[in-house]
Amino acid sequence: MKTLIRFGAACLVAASLSACAVNKDYHTDAQVAQAAYVHDGPPRLTLFTMVSNETGSGAHTSLMVNASQRVAFDPAGNFRADQIVSKGDVVYGMTPERVDFYTRYHARKSFHVIVQELDVPPQTAELALRKVMTNGAVPQANCARSTSEILKSLPGFEDIPVTYYPNKLAEAFAKKGATSSALYEYDDDDKSKVLREYNAELVAKQQNG
Repeated sequence: MKTLIRFGAACLVAASLSACAVNKDYHTDAQVAQAAYVHDGPPRLTLFTMVSNETGSGAHTSLMVNASQRVAFDPAGNFRADQIVSKGDVVYGMTPERVDFYTRYHARKSFHVIVQELDVPPQTAELALRKVMTNGAVPQANCARSTSEILKSLPGFEDIPVTYYPNKLAEAFAKKGATSSALYEYDDDDKSKVLREYNAELVAKQQNG
């Protein structure tokens, strides 16, 4: 990877960027259980950092955990829809197709996405899963801070700084040996339309399946 870049303002202009935004997760425990997806890949932590193409500042941080199930901790994020099961800022059912859409959803003409993957011991991944599932919803502008707090609490990650800055967290995660890639796409910045269309596709699949 050819990384990272500069420290930036961490979700401090969240509303205007539509990156970090307060949301309400309303799915039931039964829906959460039904949406669970078990991925056959190795136990892994994947850190997503959304970065401004104009300034290099970090705009949003999220963390995908592959353990006994694969979920995305999307703190104060806006990747929410009726057919995307979420609760407490955790998005469930992170299938390969869902991960691909999640990444591309955040890569727009104004932002690119840094994807950092790090394999960890099974017990570390399972602990991370429990921590994100019990963390609860995160206030606006706390995406990097909440993610860094969870990472810092894991064995082997004690030196991760607790920070409001997505780029600073990404730099620290890189030092743990994470592999890294970047996704650039140039779709319009209005992600709400994309999400509505995706939700409609999921409804149609459910009705036809």
